[in-house]
Amino acid sequence: MSTPDVAIVGVGLHPFGRHGDKLALQMGAEAAQAALADAGTGWSRVRAAYVGSYEVSNPDAIVGLLGLTGIPVRGVFNGCATGGTSLQMAAAAIRHGEADVAMAIGMDKHPRGAFAADPAVAGLPAWYGRTGLFLTTHFFGTKIGKYLHDHDVSVGSLAKIAAKNLRNGSITPHAWRQKPLSEREILDAPVVNHPLTRYMYCGPDEGAAAVVLCRGDLAREFTSAPVYVRAAELRSRRFGAFELQSPSLPLTSAPSPTVDASRAAYEVAGIGPDDVRVAQLQDTDAGSELIHLAENGFCADGEQERWLAEGATEIGGRLPVNTDGGLIAHGEPIGASGLRQIYEIVLQLQGRAGARQVGGDPRVGYTHLYGAPGASAVTILSR
Repeated sequence: MSTPDVAIVGVGLHPFGRHGDKLALQMGAEAAQAALADAGTGWSRVRAAYVGSYEVSNPDAIVGLLGLTGIPVRGVFNGCATGGTSLQMAAAAIRHGEADVAMAIGMDKHPRGAFAADPAVAGLPAWYGRTGLFLTTHFFGTKIGKYLHDHDVSVGSLAKIAAKNLRNGSITPHAWRQKPLSEREILDAPVVNHPLTRYMYCGPDEGAAAVVLCRGDLAREFTSAPVYVRAAELRSRRFGAFELQSPSLPLTSAPSPTVDASRAAYEVAGIGPDDVRVAQLQDTDAGSELIHLAENGFCADGEQERWLAEGATEIGGRLPVNTDGGLIAHGEPIGASGLRQIYEIVLQLQGRAGARQVGGDPRVGYTHLYGAPGASAVTILSR
């Protein structure tokens, strides 16, 4: 087999949480410097960079902290799919011969509270905001409520997912929430939007992550354990998909963009769901992780309850999911979140994940993002 086109040779992360007056740009620069150190190189070796953020209006200003080397640095924003998009763009730059070494960097610093805005920014009518549907918590509660009903899945499954992610977060040094909670505590917590309780949601917060990529044939100049990008696919919603910021349920349904992105990634990588040994799935809330297990092809709709009862998605299970605690344990600084997923999968494939390391010598890992107004990014990595 020929050497893959693109390799990841360094990853870095600034812990997620609340960091006082520290700027998002400072967190991004620290994550980038950590990734460069992991690759055993410096910023001067980088030939292109893609920097994602929601709150920072000019994320390319990070060069003021990293070095003014004159390279093309592009700002990226694509909702919660930003991290996957920046990685995809960096990989494409390498494949197209625009750079032999590139970086994807993500950072954000969000205020407390759910994301909300004037719905006009998304081309939606004023009533959509007045009824509360422009709040992300409301949409995700509505979506999972319908899903549980349609596929005969219990609310208890949501508590199992949240408890698993908080448990994983408790053994992850860079996680924000590091206190495990029982399923009973999660179920008994205040309801935010039925059926989702307080601890079934992630929260906006602060943090950064970064990845160094290079041409596949150069990888071992930087590391003895490169991780290769087998696929990095992005898809937007199709007409009839019921997605974030959808003002109504479609009469004729279409698959989620997650389904489209996942299928495309499997085809490009030349593998199937059964080949994946560790996965990171978007868990804006526990319901999202449950739905995304099926949408990414790992199980059928309605099979999740049995999977969870068997412990299939636990660190010791057949498909460990969100081994670092995911969004529920980390919170979500939008620009950084997808690259945090990449960071975790790279550590898992290299055997560097410490207490949360999965067994069985994993060789294929998977990341998935889903964001407004209906975009999904899927990346498949391998040793």
